[in-house]
Amino acid sequence: MIEVTGLKKKFKLTKDHKKNKVDKIDPREDKDYFHSVRDVSFHCNKGEVLGLLGPNGAGKTTTLRMISTALKPDEGQIIIAGEDIIKKPLFGRKSIGFLSGSTGLYGRLTVKENIEYFAKLHGMSKDAIRSRCEELFDLLDMHSFIDKRADNLSTGMKQKANIARAVVHHPAVVVLDEPTTGLDIMTTQTVIEFIKRLKAQGTPVIFSTHHLDEVALLCDRVAVINEGISCFDGSLDEFKKVGKSDELNQAFMNILTEKNNV
Repeated sequence: MIEVTGLKKKFKLTKDHKKNKVDKIDPREDKDYFHSVRDVSFHCNKGEVLGLLGPNGAGKTTTLRMISTALKPDEGQIIIAGEDIIKKPLFGRKSIGFLSGSTGLYGRLTVKENIEYFAKLHGMSKDAIRSRCEELFDLLDMHSFIDKRADNLSTGMKQKANIARAVVHHPAVVVLDEPTTGLDIMTTQTVIEFIKRLKAQGTPVIFSTHHLDEVALLCDRVAVINEGISCFDGSLDEFKKVGKSDELNQAFMNILTEKNNV
């Protein structure tokens, strides 16, 4: 289980930004800071998939980067297995498998060399690495390109390799930032089936997406962030009820509209 409570993160505004301000000011800006995440809370239990939703610029990626320990929150808690990973970031890095658009592979190494390298960073033994790599190469249908350099991979191949890199150490929680963006139908289906397998194994999965058909297919829970604030956290059925629609796109828009009018 992972429990996120009261996360906040602000960034200092540059002099150029303050000098070139337009009339329409983002409500998250004050005199000196941009409050990217103002109050975000949600949780994901064992064997659940949580869809993290929100408009572009809502604070989703900043939230996920804090969960990954790449950013340190100004306030809040992130609890995994009873431990606050803000206070114990090394424990967090060992516990989380994280994939985002900004995490990549070493281009001069082959796919197999990349995965083995990251497994070694997690302290895995040679036998464990060999066994885990074979398992992942089978599950993600990667055998045809494991000896290719990462620089020479297609978008779909890179994403499969990145997912393998993220989960090679059997993480307690998996966090995926828009894992199917830019992928073809076949690769998207492989990723979806892999998420289903993680769920069946009892691994909590958090993934952000703009594709609500993926939410309908995969998710037990939904969390919605808008302008850096949580405006929904609950089951998929509760999401439809609060959003007053069985159609997820409409439910999402209704929740955003209602919160904006509060």
